[in-house]
This record gives sequence, C-alpha cells and structure tokens, in this order.
Amino acid sequence: MENQQNIGYIMLLTLVATLGGLLFGYDTAVISGAEKSIQAFLIHGLNLSSFAHGATVSSALIGCIIGGAISGLLASRLGRKKSLMVAAMLFFISALGSGQPEFLFFEKGKATMGLLYMFNFYRVIGGIGVGLASAISPMYISEIAPAHIRGRLISFNQFAIIFGMLVVYFVNWSIAKGQSIEWINSIGWRYMFMSEAIPAGLFGILLLFVPETPRYLAMQGHQEEALTILKRINGRDAAKRILNDIQSTIDKAVSSSKVMAYGKKVIIIGILLSVFQQFVGINVALYYAPRIFESMGAAKDASMLQTIVMGLVNVIFTVIAILTVDKWGRKPLLITGSVGMAIGMMAIGTLSFLEVIGISTLVFIIVYTASFMMSWGPICWVLIGEIFPNKIRGKAIAIAVAAQWAANYFISSTYPAMMEFSGGMTYMFYGIMSILSAIFVWKMVPETKGKSLEEMEEVIEKL
Repeated sequence: MENQQNIGYIMLLTLVATLGGLLFGYDTAVISGAEKSIQAFLIHGLNLSSFAHGATVSSALIGCIIGGAISGLLASRLGRKKSLMVAAMLFFISALGSGQPEFLFFEKGKATMGLLYMFNFYRVIGGIGVGLASAISPMYISEIAPAHIRGRLISFNQFAIIFGMLVVYFVNWSIAKGQSIEWINSIGWRYMFMSEAIPAGLFGILLLFVPETPRYLAMQGHQEEALTILKRINGRDAAKRILNDIQSTIDKAVSSSKVMAYGKKVIIIGILLSVFQQFVGINVALYYAPRIFESMGAAKDASMLQTIVMGLVNVIFTVIAILTVDKWGRKPLLITGSVGMAIGMMAIGTLSFLEVIGISTLVFIIVYTASFMMSWGPICWVLIGEIFPNKIRGKAIAIAVAAQWAANYFISSTYPAMMEFSGGMTYMFYGIMSILSAIFVWKMVPETKGKSLEEMEEVIEKL
C-alpha cells in the first residue's frame, strides 16, 4: 500500500477544499432570491435608480476583485491552507452581517443610506472570501492531485460551486414558499443571507484537519514535510520522484520571481480565459435567474422553482465535464461549449427581438447554461490551476482571478441598464462573445491533459 496512490485520502482533501467552491456558489447565488426584496426595502425605499440596484446586487463582486487580487500574496505568505481559513472566516462574518446589517449602528427595518452602505460593506467582505476561495481552492487541489486525475478533481470544485448555488436556490425557495411578499421583503431575505453561516462554519472547522500542499511546503524549504504528504498521497517511490521534479522547477526558477519572466503569453492566456468565462454572460443567468423567469410570466414561487430546475441541469452537465475532462481533453470541451452557448444566446436574443416569451425561452436558457457547465464553468478553473509554473503560480492565478472578477462585475452591474436599452441586443452580445471564446481557445490555449504541473512548464516555454 505504501507504494500506491491513496485515492481515498486524495478525495477527502479535495472534498474539504471544494467546500470553498460550495461557499463561492452559495454566496454569489444567495442574492438571486433576495435581490427583489433588497430592491423593495433599500432601493425603492430610498428612491434610487436602477443603476444603484445593479451596483448593490453586484457589490460582492468588488470584494471578489479584491480577494482575487490579494489571493496570490496570501497564498504565498500564509500558504494555501491558512488562506482558505481566512476565506471561511470572511464568509461567516458576511453571512451574519448581510442578514442583520443594522447590527449595533442602525434602527432595524428603517431604510437609510448608511444602512445601504453597511449592507454593501458586508457583501464586499463576503466577496473577498469568494475571491480568495475562487483562486485558492483550485490551486490547493491542483497541487495535491496526481496528473492523470487532476482535471477531474479540479472540476469537482466547479461541481461544488454549482451545488452551492443549487442548495441556496432550495434554501431561498423554502424560505419564500407560502409566505407573503411583505414578509419576504422584511424578514425572509435576512434568513437567506444568514443561512450561509452554517456551511462557512463547517468549512473553517474541517480545514483544521487537512495538510498544507506539498508544493508550497517544498517552495518554503520544508522538504521532509512535503515528502511525508507526497508519500501519503502518491506512495513512497512516486513521492521521491515528484519531490525531485518540484525541486528542479524551483531551482530553475530561483533566479527570478517576477511573473512576466516566464513569458507574457501564458499570463495573457490566463487573463483571457478568465475574461471570456464572464463575457459570455453566465452570471447574468445565475444572479438574475428568478427575475428572468418572472419576465417570462412565472409567479415568484414558480420562478424560484424554475431556477431550481436550471440548477439541476447545471449539476448534471458539470458531472459530464468531470467524467470527460481527463479523457477528451480541455480544448475540445471548451470549443464544444462555446458553440452551444452561442446557439443558446443567439436564440434567446432572436426570441427577445420577436417578443416571444414562453417555454422556448426556457429551453434555450437551459441549452446555454448546460453548454457552459460542461465546458467553461469547470475547465477554465482547471486550466488556470494548471498552466502557470510552480514559482509564480500564486501570483499568476491572482492576476487571472482578479481579471475574472473585474469582468464579472462589469457584466453583472451593466445588465439591468443594458436590458432597459434592448434585451435582444444584450443576449446577442453574449452570443458574439461565445463565438470569440471558441476562436481564442482554438488559436491560443495549450492542451494540458495528462501532464504533471512540472511537465507543463516545458509546454509553456514553447508558447
């Protein structure tokens, strides 16, 4: 047994790390059930514009940008494990604060600009946690996973993100089911946010029992500790070989730690992967899902139920990606997904121009989201976790993730205003971005299937 991979242990570490992904999904999607209540309580209560509504719904994304930007610094200084513990703490604080933003300073139930700022502050705190988890959870998994199953294991993080969204859709629906709009607008939305404290607390506790990644330990000079963990993961003989490979990449890179010293092209690829993942419009569908379905004529309860149906589709197609990413490769899945997203968004845009609202719209929303979930959803994170060299992985991933959240904020915050101008043009824009994403992958993205993180450095040098 001491010369065999410990798949059970690898899966256990992966599952704990993916709780960061689950909280990522939970935190970003909890707003979908609460955004109309926030609009009624704070936006309409203060006579503010649709721009203020869009900015408030998307305020967590400011924190996501900050969290993504500092993730490399924290991952390098504190390590991967302790950085995830910081994220868990931020999730917990945000959950309680977003549900009770009046805590200590404001009169409960009375809308004021100060309360609006405080609500957004707590959402930004949660967003920083999301930004950290979005970068460091896949980083942690990539650094403990064997090459032949690494894509599958990192894809579990996307599954956890989608599962977190599905869980919160159920939570939001169960809180709103059978209740009056008045109760939801005054109390129900608070329960939606505070429910996140439960998985956040569990994440923080479980992180106490997992090790630091061997690659981080090796870079810090803790060779024996790194070897011990590698032996438990990969077996004795493989552990020694892997540690030698890690050490050789560290020694080769020790002369410079500047990110751009390893080639600007790989950094640009990482940034463009992140930007395209957002510019295809997926988070519009996730954040505003109940409102989209209500615009199709569904009642509030029914719109949340349809959101759950969409969440189930997302889970199913993410599983497809998990099962195929290490067999088919990264590029074929990305290109196939881009084509499916383009078809879905172009069709939704056409139906919008024709003012056709009904089951056909729902079908194409599902085509679009299913295509994303089997491709760009998980595979983008797989590639971001794989393509950067050991020495700069933390900093490079931070750049890519910060770019992703900046793109996310731009797309999500401009959606209400774009829809007021033209719904058809809005969806057509996302369709065009889907086409461009396919061309980008075809021309620029390297295939990483089956290569160790150290072997990937040779691929990167040839770009």
